[in-house]
Amino acid sequence: MYEADNASISIALLGDIAPTRRLSVFREEGFLQLRELLNSVDAVFANLEGSVHKYLDGGHAQRSGGGTYSTVEPHLLADLKWLGIDMLTCGSTHADDYGPEGILKTIQYLDEAGIVHAGSGRHLAEARAPGFLDTPRGRVAVIGTTAHFNPGGRAGEQRRETPGYPGVNAIRHHGVYEVDGPTLEMVRQLGRAINWDVELARRNSLADKVPDHGNDAYDLLGQTFVLGETLAFRRYAAEADIVENVRQVRYAKEMADRVIVSMHSHDLGGPSYLTGRREDPAEFMVDFARRCIDAGADVFVGHGGPALGIELYQGHPIFYGLSTFIGQLETVRFLPEQAYERYGLGPEATPVDFVKNRYEHRDTGAPRADRGGAFAVCDFEGPAVKEIRLYPIQLGGATQTRAQRGRPMLAEPATGKRSIEQIERLSAKYGTQVAYMDGIGVIRP
Repeated sequence: MYEADNASISIALLGDIAPTRRLSVFREEGFLQLRELLNSVDAVFANLEGSVHKYLDGGHAQRSGGGTYSTVEPHLLADLKWLGIDMLTCGSTHADDYGPEGILKTIQYLDEAGIVHAGSGRHLAEARAPGFLDTPRGRVAVIGTTAHFNPGGRAGEQRRETPGYPGVNAIRHHGVYEVDGPTLEMVRQLGRAINWDVELARRNSLADKVPDHGNDAYDLLGQTFVLGETLAFRRYAAEADIVENVRQVRYAKEMADRVIVSMHSHDLGGPSYLTGRREDPAEFMVDFARRCIDAGADVFVGHGGPALGIELYQGHPIFYGLSTFIGQLETVRFLPEQAYERYGLGPEATPVDFVKNRYEHRDTGAPRADRGGAFAVCDFEGPAVKEIRLYPIQLGGATQTRAQRGRPMLAEPATGKRSIEQIERLSAKYGTQVAYMDGIGVIRP
């Protein structure tokens, strides 16, 4: 009898990681306990929010709007392994910060480090393909998707006569506003006032295939408004992207004992979207997650936005949003010109000037408040999950210097309790009960 025949395995699930500094040099008790915990389970998954690249080994991708360019220096991969991380998705927002070359370099460095990865590739087929981790208690597959990606960042499919294009496994999607009849008529009037119908006709003549919704909908300035019973905003994914990724889930299930599906998304939706609270996942994420479980996935992990609730679907956990686990974007060493241009910073500016404008209060320069959150450890036994433990963490803030912020530690009691109570509140709408026990959150289906 093989050990994996027991169908028992523990998997830790982390959110985004964006490391820019060494980890293995620190020795606080709360940090070393965290490391011990991660090294005690069978597999540890995280989403790498960055490009593994040497800063000056190539130019940054040129993008309007600038923003942070997240560089993970290759030597830091050894520290991630020291911490216990052995599975990464690497196809999200910052995967192509160095363009197609950055995609290929990331793959190269992760392969050399022996870290299993998924979500990016030399072409679309490779970006969609699962990565596989062999453990004594079973083989674990991971599929990485992203709903937040840069223009031109999506991997290209191959043809018989043309090669593919390096990029990420992107889930394309669009938003739709549901409005009542009078509001829809106001939208149409605005379109007529700015001659938008003329622009639509021009786009149709260029074969851009602007959809004709008849009298029940109208496209204005790239936004779709449809007739509905109540005011709402919903996001829908390209069905072809969903179908092809579900196909990969079925393939992975045949090749592994457990399957993780990951989605990076900054998009929100649901009933809270138009209220200002914005604490529900986008509709396409909910649909995709459940279809992945139906196809054989053991767990679905979302990340990239705020921490959201947890659903147990068919006995399998869906994490609609895990919080950031390593957030060190405030200590990047080099940035391209367009990042500085965004904030009107001249050639004499340094990364500190950029960070103060992007991440800190512009008037006082005060650092952000202490950041909390949690990561999950799932104990699987048989066909479903037996127990989920939520370990609260803190990443530092007002009490730490910039040089120390962003590194995870097991949370102090007050911070940890707040984090678990927030997860409990957000999970209740899915019927998921989270108990606060001995400083952690516990879910027992």
